Amino acid sequence: MGQDVRSPRGPRCIALVGPFQSGKTTLLEAILARTGAIKNAGSVDAGTSVGDASPEARHHKMGVGLTAATTTFMGDSYTFIDCPGSIEFAHDMRAALPAVDAAVVVCEADEKKLPQLQIILRELEELGIPRFLFLNKIDRANKRIRETLSTLQPASRVPLVLRQIPIWNGELIEGFVDLALERAFVYREHKPSEVMALEGGNLDREKEARFSMLEKLADHDDALMEQLLEDIQPPRDAVFDDLARELREGLICPVLLGAAARENGVLRLMKALRHEAPGITETAKRLGASSQKDALAYVFKTLHLQHGGKLSLVRLLAGHLDDGATLQSSSGEAGRVSGILAVNGAHDTKRAAAEAGDTVALGKLDAIKTGDTLSSGKTAPQALVAIAPAPPVLAMSLAATDRKDDVKLGQALLRLNEEDPSLTMIQNQRTHDIVLWGQGEMHLRVALERLRDRFGVNVKSQPPAIGYQETIRKSITQRGRHKKQSGGHGQFGDVVLEIKPMPRGSGFEFQEKVVGGAVPRNYIGAVEEGVVDGLAKGPLGFPVIDVQVTLIDGSYHSVDSSDLAFRTAARIGMSEALPQCQPVLLEPIHMVEIVCPTEATAKINAILSARRGQILGFDTRENWPGWDCVRATMPEAEIGDLIVELRSATAGAGSFTRAFDRMAEVTGRAADQIIAAHRVAA
Repeated sequence: MGQDVRSPRGPRCIALVGPFQSGKTTLLEAILARTGAIKNAGSVDAGTSVGDASPEARHHKMGVGLTAATTTFMGDSYTFIDCPGSIEFAHDMRAALPAVDAAVVVCEADEKKLPQLQIILRELEELGIPRFLFLNKIDRANKRIRETLSTLQPASRVPLVLRQIPIWNGELIEGFVDLALERAFVYREHKPSEVMALEGGNLDREKEARFSMLEKLADHDDALMEQLLEDIQPPRDAVFDDLARELREGLICPVLLGAAARENGVLRLMKALRHEAPGITETAKRLGASSQKDALAYVFKTLHLQHGGKLSLVRLLAGHLDDGATLQSSSGEAGRVSGILAVNGAHDTKRAAAEAGDTVALGKLDAIKTGDTLSSGKTAPQALVAIAPAPPVLAMSLAATDRKDDVKLGQALLRLNEEDPSLTMIQNQRTHDIVLWGQGEMHLRVALERLRDRFGVNVKSQPPAIGYQETIRKSITQRGRHKKQSGGHGQFGDVVLEIKPMPRGSGFEFQEKVVGGAVPRNYIGAVEEGVVDGLAKGPLGFPVIDVQVTLIDGSYHSVDSSDLAFRTAARIGMSEALPQCQPVLLEPIHMVEIVCPTEATAKINAILSARRGQILGFDTRENWPGWDCVRATMPEAEIGDLIVELRSATAGAGSFTRAFDRMAEVTGRAADQIIAAHRVAA
């Protein structure tokens, strides 16, 4: 709808971001309803919203993927990208942000959500994306606006500048004053606000708040500073120009008020976006896109529809794109566009072409992936954006419930990974299971639901196997003999092996010191293979490491000896020797680094101690005021669901990275329990 209407800045693309459950999808509904794109605003709770429309989002009543919807306002085209608020689904936001002209950060006056807000604002700051703060649920406010602003300011590295102040009627907010416009409005539920007289106490508060706003703007405008010092009222147009310039240069973050559920504050937000947000020319320049005639686009999301095939959501940064055009990708692939769709939630409509600034879905670009830069030119374009997924923090081991679905499961996982690159699949070489890594408990749960509901693959899941190993403490010399006679050629192999423990981390070493041809040289490789076979599963049931095995003697038969016979003899020798070598269980220890809000550090230390973690120390997180970084070593077995407890202790904001450090001995009752559980599972 309205796609042919062009603003001088081209069609705009705006991200709606913010902490979990701050009201982003509700704001999208209010914008679409107020601008006439939909008749009435839907509801997340009722499952009638344009955003959060997937079955998984409806079921969990939360955003689990981005939604793009297009509308028009005062003749301009706007596509809003509603991004999930949970840190577990943040990759969708990270991939989409480079393509947008500006972001609306939806938040509320809730100190508990401050760390989440800081994470999102930091992302926008580092990408240089202009941003407004929309202080939502203002109808429920129980603090004065200055108090709220001082609570939120630590989350932002640039000043939060109030554009509006509320009008109080007793304990309730009934409207607002626009400080730039110097006009007061009273809220009307689901209707445009009405102008009211600005007088009395409201006028005094407006003058004081407006002067405070102008002071912050004057920090970056010498002419405005002089006017304020000389008590001269600056022209209103100059104030708006300053607001727009300082927003675009990332010097300020304007703060607007509203209540999305009542559609209050929506038109004022749209007008601020219309006048102050940059357009596609500035966005292309920020991304380093050179001016060109060819179509240039960035892919920010990939979708696999049950019946519609693959869709690539793109922002056209330059040029004109026709349906059927062949596009070159920065990853070296090429594809022919089969359908251009205007995005409007789940209701996409076909278009003949797209222009610079448009946000559209392109059909059947099978070789193209999220993050690619596309060009209609004859050569592959340079990649404009590189988005690396956050390191995964939780894993589960998967297998198809029905073995005949193994191939189907593999294909479905590849498609899931195309849609969401923050999911990682690894084949466990020892157990042959597929291990699915993700960003948290809900992230993996939604992945399983998509496998079942969208791809028709039922899977069974369990915690992944821990990489236990074993080693030996005692040296031994052992003969291994394999002799078999059953008519015709028999089998004969005879070896004498010297088995010794090695320092931790040495791995496996094989030597031979055979003299006099007791074992012919052509069989020595087979002996080493047999030793490796014998180390694959030791007496405790796990792979054996840090062992040196030396072939020191043996014998052979000129007719019956063979590679297989000597390999078997070596394996027999190892299996008989290892139980006598005082085997000991080893568990993997990882170095863990946790980032968390400072007020949660004590809880994190307690969690680590309860999980056999050894805390090495903690520091303030560099360039992150109010955050700490805790370092510890921890057994792999204790890390399994650490993220669940960590997120619970940090209101969903904490995370961690891990790296293998060493193998350590486990003895006594703990070792007995691990060995017994492994035998039962086997």
